[in-house]
Amino acid sequence: MNKIDKRLHFLLGKVKEECKKVKELSDYELKNKTLEFKERLHNGETTDDLLPEAFAVCCEADYRVLGMFPYDVQILGGIALHLCYLCEMNTGEGKTLTATMPLYLNGLTGKSSILVTANEYLAIRDAEEMGQVYKFLGLSVEAGVKRDTNEKLDNDSKKDVYAADIVYTTHGSLGFDYLLNNLVQSKEDRFMRDFYYVIIDEADSVLLDSASMPLVISGSPRVQSNLYGITDFFVTTLVEDVHYEIEDKKVWLTKEGVEYVQRYFRIENLYGEENYDILRHVVLALRAHFLLEKDTDYVVTDKGEVVLLDKSTGRKMTGMKLRGGSHQAIEEKEHVELSDEQRSVASITYQNLFNLFPKMSGMSGTIKDGKDELLEVYHKQVVVIPPNKPLARIDLPDQYFKTSEEQFDAVIKETVKRHETGQPVLLIASLISDTEMLSKLLVQENIEHSVLNANNAFWEAEIIKEAGQKNVVTVATSMAGRGTDIRLGPGVKELGGLCVLGVGRMNNTRDERQARGRAGRQGEPGVSMFYVSLEDDVCEILGDDFMEKYIEKDKYISKRRIKKLVNKSQKIKEESSVFQRKNSVDYDSVMQRQKTIMYKTRNDLLDGMSLDENVLKQIYVNNINEFAKDHKKMDDKTMYRYILDNLAYRLKELSVSSANKKDYLKQYADMAFKDKKQVLGNRFSEYCRLCTLKALDDGWIEEVDYLQQLQAAISGRSTAQRNLLYEYQREARLSFRDMEKSIKKAMIRNILLGEVSFGKDNEMIILYP
Repeated sequence: MNKIDKRLHFLLGKVKEECKKVKELSDYELKNKTLEFKERLHNGETTDDLLPEAFAVCCEADYRVLGMFPYDVQILGGIALHLCYLCEMNTGEGKTLTATMPLYLNGLTGKSSILVTANEYLAIRDAEEMGQVYKFLGLSVEAGVKRDTNEKLDNDSKKDVYAADIVYTTHGSLGFDYLLNNLVQSKEDRFMRDFYYVIIDEADSVLLDSASMPLVISGSPRVQSNLYGITDFFVTTLVEDVHYEIEDKKVWLTKEGVEYVQRYFRIENLYGEENYDILRHVVLALRAHFLLEKDTDYVVTDKGEVVLLDKSTGRKMTGMKLRGGSHQAIEEKEHVELSDEQRSVASITYQNLFNLFPKMSGMSGTIKDGKDELLEVYHKQVVVIPPNKPLARIDLPDQYFKTSEEQFDAVIKETVKRHETGQPVLLIASLISDTEMLSKLLVQENIEHSVLNANNAFWEAEIIKEAGQKNVVTVATSMAGRGTDIRLGPGVKELGGLCVLGVGRMNNTRDERQARGRAGRQGEPGVSMFYVSLEDDVCEILGDDFMEKYIEKDKYISKRRIKKLVNKSQKIKEESSVFQRKNSVDYDSVMQRQKTIMYKTRNDLLDGMSLDENVLKQIYVNNINEFAKDHKKMDDKTMYRYILDNLAYRLKELSVSSANKKDYLKQYADMAFKDKKQVLGNRFSEYCRLCTLKALDDGWIEEVDYLQQLQAAISGRSTAQRNLLYEYQREARLSFRDMEKSIKKAMIRNILLGEVSFGKDNEMIILYP
């Protein structure tokens, strides 16, 4: 037994001792423990000190309210979650009940304790069911999502949600709420408390599979570029391996390709700053044509809209768009009307979001396989919690086939055979197109079945619950109904339990273990088997030319060879995903550093930080020095233009000579500053703060948008054998410096040119220049 396990089992013993004591308490005495614990925390004890007693109280409350007393392994899991480990607990081991103990303990602190889960259904279900326990013990609980995903919570509702002791929500909602909370215009509009403790359900799905796709809030549309049409036509004239190369889901221009672009657009240097827009649009068009496939990555609806597809679930991601012009490049390729290219206002990845929590833990049935990456990226250790009862599921050897036709034929035969005995069958495919094909084949066999494509978590959960009943056949994607228990119906145990048949090698071994884990929960019987072929989606990574020579009609290929090729494909795919996620962390850490500085400054301003007038004066002096440096031979016209654009709307003649124009501008700025201060009197400090906040927001929005586009455009530089991350960091550093200058210019413009009026309650209303 290692050091961690010893500590967990030592604390388990302590909890069990306390459980005997609290059993004797009345309901009133049990509830009163919450006030006692809060008082002890207030007097200097820590949550670690309280753990044995608080866990025992929660266990007893679980039993009295829900009729379920946590097993020893659930208490072990709860202890590991409180100690901020990532826990692997088998499917069906009761992770929902396990979470009640650490959530109750951390909820006693009065700081935010949050559980994030995979979908709205689970968040609402768990908040309602487990919420009864917390309310019995005197803590408040809220769900941060609505049943109808189109129904949004307003600011006041969000304040109530995040003020609760315990919050159940989804990772997407939490991420977007964090970004929106940092975009509010006044401190009264902020609805979130500081982050403290979080438990991530299905942690491998969130921290690994969803990690490289950032959450982005889009704002007003930018002026539509006219380069989409030209570059779209241009890339159709390119020749593969002459002008561009494709490898490992990346596309880039060759040396000949770069020269061709320069000739075509009549430019000297494609990578020069002045040609940034052309480079960006060429890269976007290359990706749209050669990396993104219709009906695999996106679909075009009857209304002529491009809608993205989630490759892991196969569902349509309505309302989501690719960033930085990629979506418009696909629309141009498909010859549909171009949607507005939105400006990115705020962005964060899940890696950075969850690293903001001082205490972060998580649980999943399949997290052990990603332990090395989780340790490297999140500095988190994975603990495997043993099952309550030994696993009785039989995992049969994988079946290997040359073509998908043979593969589907075999899986349907197996389904028919088992269905005839009454044994329930769950068919799990990695692609939505495969679930549709399986459904057609089952119809031909006159077998009634349900198809779940992860489109609606609420009704899918109801259907998947029934997948363990006699004679039931269910077809699902790997994500459909995740987190919902499948209970066996009467007489099913005798038939061998639920049979899970996996169709196609999945992108990683975790998804396959998740699929197998649907059968054999809590020591029940069950069986699982995977059907794999060389035409599985995962094998695409080996390249069409390579695979064609194996799939030729008459050519014999051994099962051993197929197994080797398919496993090799999956390994490459997993390694590629790990590399992509690490890359995403490296790129996003650049923005995260900038974001930390900007959000800190912004929060200080919202909280009423006053600006030193001498500092403001120094800023406008520096602005004028910069301007004078750029206009060494400044004439009167240029000087007056600067005054009208930056210092005052009306020109006043000063009694000083305009021979030294720089000094003249400084004196003009002094006069304008003094006039503004005189007009506003004791509200001048508040006015300067609001003007600065506006300048800060405008500058930061431009920076976020630029960095999003830069990441896409900079990939075109790989032909020059440069270090792309270094290039990105260098450009980002320069753009941050430029942003600081533009914010300082905008601050002074806002202060000197802003027009003030006062609304009801003497509220300041500013019309900015």
